[in-house]
Order: sequence, then structure tokens, then C-alpha cells
Amino acid sequence: MTSGKLRLEGKFCKKILLFFLFSIIPLMTFASSGNVPSIGPVRLEFILFGLVLLGVAMFHKHTFWVAVTGLTVILTFKLIFDPGFHFMEHMFGELPLSEQFLDKEMRQGEWGIILNLLGLLLGFAILSKIFEESKVPEILPNYLPDDWKGPFLLLVFVFIMSAFLDNIAAALIGGTIALVVFRNKVHIGYLAAIVAASNAGGAGSVVGDTTTTMMWIDGVSAFDVLHAFIAAIFAFGFFAWFGSHQQHKYQVIRKDAITGVKIDWKRILVVAMILVGAILSNILYDMPALGVWIAIILGALIIKIPWKEVPGSILGTIFLLCLVMCASMMPVEELPNASVGTAFALGFLSSVFDNIPLTKLCLDQGHYDWGILAFAVGFGGSMVWFGSSAGVAITNKFPEGRDVVKWIKNGWHIPIAYVIGFFALYLILGWHPTDNKEHKINNCPVPGCPMAFHTEALLPPGTVGYHELLKQE
Repeated sequence: MTSGKLRLEGKFCKKILLFFLFSIIPLMTFASSGNVPSIGPVRLEFILFGLVLLGVAMFHKHTFWVAVTGLTVILTFKLIFDPGFHFMEHMFGELPLSEQFLDKEMRQGEWGIILNLLGLLLGFAILSKIFEESKVPEILPNYLPDDWKGPFLLLVFVFIMSAFLDNIAAALIGGTIALVVFRNKVHIGYLAAIVAASNAGGAGSVVGDTTTTMMWIDGVSAFDVLHAFIAAIFAFGFFAWFGSHQQHKYQVIRKDAITGVKIDWKRILVVAMILVGAILSNILYDMPALGVWIAIILGALIIKIPWKEVPGSILGTIFLLCLVMCASMMPVEELPNASVGTAFALGFLSSVFDNIPLTKLCLDQGHYDWGILAFAVGFGGSMVWFGSSAGVAITNKFPEGRDVVKWIKNGWHIPIAYVIGFFALYLILGWHPTDNKEHKINNCPVPGCPMAFHTEALLPPGTVGYHELLKQE
């Protein structure tokens, strides 16, 4: 970045900081002595976070500075005005880090999530470049139809791949292919469709998305998440149709592959190593980024690793980490009772509020239909580019996608697809809560849980099912 650009960015950062400060000062007058400042029932942290999201939407060319400044302001506010907030405990928990490193079940705080996202976003940026250098995208025009069905099949490929891989990797590989076969002209609506396909494909797989992996680790059966694919398929059929036609009208697919192209099988091997490393490390250690980087280091013995991709992705990565940190400091201590309506609303909330802390709250609360919830929090983030890590990763390749207005305007089919998929699943299978590690549908042992209360107060001794409880209420 040139010195002139740095000066401009510095001036803009000062303007953003002043914007937040002038927003905070009058709000402080609403604070009562000894309490965290709030306006009526709304705590000030939510207002500040809302200003961050508004700033991202308004200043899409300066999202990095908006996020960094917003995090600085919110963290400063929490340290000064929230006596219950302890930064080190929030980040690293109360247990020694050595114990948390050795035993994934003892992991506390936000450090694991932050470190994992950092490693995945940077590691998969390298993976996408290696995949591009393998020359595979250049031969794909021989196998993809040269009408709207070409971009449609590419979305199918991203959807299927995401069921077995992390959705970030699926989105980046899909975006890399799109750059080649559409001659660097990718419609923003189709870009949103690639992100949506990666999020939809991972919704029903416990290895396809961070949120479903969290459910699996917390004792939710893989089969209790699987039916999210019903919603995902209905949603996919809608947005993929419109997204594919948008792309075909904008730029037709290349009809013939470049002649004389030879696939670099060594690079394909390294790509496979990275993907397998992510899956194994996710299953064994709940840290897929570790497997990604072990594979990249081993891959350096086979090929030349494109390290230059890291600097190009670092700003987008820091942006997402700042938003995740802001979201983690929001005082969301409980959600409305688990229900279809709550799950439906969480889908829209996850488009602007990180879905990882939302999923954790739902697991703590228990008694959700985990398949419906997995689709809601997983696919819902596709509605806005920064609503999912896949969206942030792909806009590192396509900066034009960071315009929130353009994303929503051109990706209008994504929220409609969410509604279609959600209610298709609900109407077909209904709402069926199941167990997780802490909460059981039959005689829930968690103190204070509504199901435990109802079991003790309203029911005769013995095991009683959740639906019988509802009937007796």
C-alpha cells in the first residue's frame, strides 16, 4: 500500500473513531449508577455492535477499519463500564492453557475459535491458489455445459464438496473455478449463490460446517443433523436456478478448454492432503486449521507453496475476527424458548451476528430440533457477505462483493430460498427436539431446565417423552 493510500486510510479511521465516540457520549447519560449503560432495556453493547454493522454496510471500501475501530470501541467500553467483564477470562477461560491444548473437552474462552478461523481463512487461501495452479479449472469447460446449466452444475459441485469439506474450502474452490471459466467476470448474484451453496451443503453434515461440528462435539448425533439436507436441497433448487441464469446473462461460460493444458498432479496431491488434514484434525482435535497447516508444511516438500496469498488475505481475515470478537462480547446470555419461531429468527440473525456464539447458546439451552437449527444458522449467514466465514473468504478474491447493498440486491434469491427451505423441512418432518450432551428429552437432568421442572412437577415417576410433556401442558 502506498504512503498516500495509508494517509487516506488513516484519515478515514479517525473519522470512524469520531463517529463511534460521538455516538457513545450522549448514550452514556442513560447509564444508571453501578449498572452497564443502556437505553431502556437495550444495553449499549448492542447499539455499538449495530453501529459496526451499519458502518460495514455504508463504508464497504473501508470494512477493515470499521471492524478494527468498532472492536476497539466495544472492548474499551466493556473494560470501563462492565464490571463483570474480564478480558483474559473471556479469551482464555479459567483453566490452564496447557490443559486446554491437550484435551479439547476442556477448551474454554474464545481463543480456540479465533485461532481456528485465522488458520482456516489463511490456509484455504493458499489451497485455492494451489488448486488454480494445478490447471484443473482450465480443463473444466470441456465438461461443463455452455449454457445456464454450466454455472448450475458448478454450484452442485460446491454443494456436494461442502458436505465433506469445510464450507470455506468449498466456496474458495468454487470461486477459483468461476474466475477461470467465466473469464474473470462473475456476477455478484452468482457469487452469493456460491457462498449459499457452500453453506447449504455443509448444513446437514457434522464435518461440513463449524456449527454442525460444534453440535456433534456437544453430543448431538450426526443423524439428528442429517435432515437439514432436506431444507438445503429445497433452498438450493431455488437460488441456484436464479443465480445460474444471472451468471449466464452476465458472462457465458467458456465453451472450450485451453489447449495443451497439463494437470499438475503434485499440486492436486497437496490439495488433497490439505483437505484430508482439515477433516482428520476436525474429528480428532476439534481444530481443523491445525491439520490444514501441517499439510501445507508437508506440501512444501513437494511443491512451491504460494505464500504470497497470505498477505492478500490477511485484511479480510482480521476483519472477520474483529466481527467475531465483537459478537462474542455481546451480553446474549439467553435466547427465547426453543421453538420453530426461535430457530427461524436465528437464521436471519446469523446473517449479521456470528453464528458460532448463537450455536453455543442453543446447545446450552437444549431441546432444539438440531437439523432445523443447523440449516437456520448455517445457511442464514449467506444473506449478507460477512454473515459467514465462506462469504468473507470469497470476497478476498472478489472485493466487489463487499458492497452490502449490491449483495442483497443481486442475491435477493438467497433469503427467499432460506424461507422456502426452512418451511419445506418443517412441513415435511415437523419439529422434533433431540438430546445433546447436557440436555435430555426424557427427564432432563439439568437444574433449572424447563423440561426438568415439568418432569418433576407435572409428571408421574418414570421416563416421559418430550411430546408427551407438551400434551400434558
